[in-house]
Amino acid sequence: MNDTEQRKYWLDTMLQIGHPVLEALSRRELKNQLPTEFHNDRSSFAHLEAFARTACGMAPWLELEGLEGEEEQLRARYAGLMLEAIDAATDPASPDYMDFRTEGQPLVDAAFLAHALVRAPKQLAGRLNERVRGNVTAALKQTRRTAPSGSNWLLFSAMVEAALYILGDPEYDRMRVGYAIHMFMDWYKGDGVYGDGKEFHWDYYNSFVIQPMLLDVVKLFEHESGQYAEWKPVIVERAQRYATVLERMIAPDGTYPFTGRSIVYRFGAFQLLSQAALQHFLEEALPPQQVRCALTAVIARIMEFPGNFDENGWLRPGVYGYQPELAESYINTGSLYLCASVFLPLGLLPSDPFWAGEDMKWTSQRITSGENVMRDIALGK
Repeated sequence: MNDTEQRKYWLDTMLQIGHPVLEALSRRELKNQLPTEFHNDRSSFAHLEAFARTACGMAPWLELEGLEGEEEQLRARYAGLMLEAIDAATDPASPDYMDFRTEGQPLVDAAFLAHALVRAPKQLAGRLNERVRGNVTAALKQTRRTAPSGSNWLLFSAMVEAALYILGDPEYDRMRVGYAIHMFMDWYKGDGVYGDGKEFHWDYYNSFVIQPMLLDVVKLFEHESGQYAEWKPVIVERAQRYATVLERMIAPDGTYPFTGRSIVYRFGAFQLLSQAALQHFLEEALPPQQVRCALTAVIARIMEFPGNFDENGWLRPGVYGYQPELAESYINTGSLYLCASVFLPLGLLPSDPFWAGEDMKWTSQRITSGENVMRDIALGK
């Protein structure tokens, strides 16, 4: 595929995944349509999970200005669907009104919805009418009933407060933001990786949650504290390093290590690499078009495998097709939609070097084809 074909492939794939969620929710029929048989003891959370995680990945594309032609028509259409979906999810009179109140899981997915609002402050947060804005604010505040554990959950609380700030709520809680940032600065383990709490976990949570949310929270609030402004370049440098590590984990055939929790989030494991491309903080030695080719290989390798979707187009648990034994007990059908977070670079214009640059081999391809590649270098602080 050339660069134009790759962008179309990414867009088509994102919409294939996200369309059933947004279409059903915009018609207030998601609770009737989303399959909840898989781990149905978690089914009450599935609808918010599917919606919020889809929104988290699609938001930069919906926010993008300067598109033309068919893609702009699609973007405008889906921005409208997303606004209708937000209304349906947060309106207490809606049959699709979602559970923000129960302690525990709703905080997680309120945070993914909040991240979507932070990523699309104009096209999503900025276009909510007064009624919907009030409903969204009330829904997000309900999650304060959950006291987050000493883990990545601290960042869920911080991200909810970030969205309240974006929505113009003067009562956002600075302490929840500050506590999360301070704790993760203490939990840094070295070479671009944070602990998930005090302990190191060999999984993809640095990419699923920790670094994307920490980055966006500290950028949003750096003006609030001289310490945040001082820490921001450190946090970015660590994220650069971890993005480089993620790219090096992509094998020549587009596979990658399947280790740790939540691997059924599929290519959502590369959210941080996608965010580094979107926000232009890739290391200089890692060309953006190389990242595009690597991520395209990952997406295509998974999407070409049969069985990822059921007969109605809903995701099924697994990495390559239907592999329910790979899913932890907290996973339901809605959880799987965190895979959408790989599509963040669609928030870049087609003229951006990420999309416009010539195809390149990614690092593992270059090494295994005998190229004389510069050695990897650890981050020394």
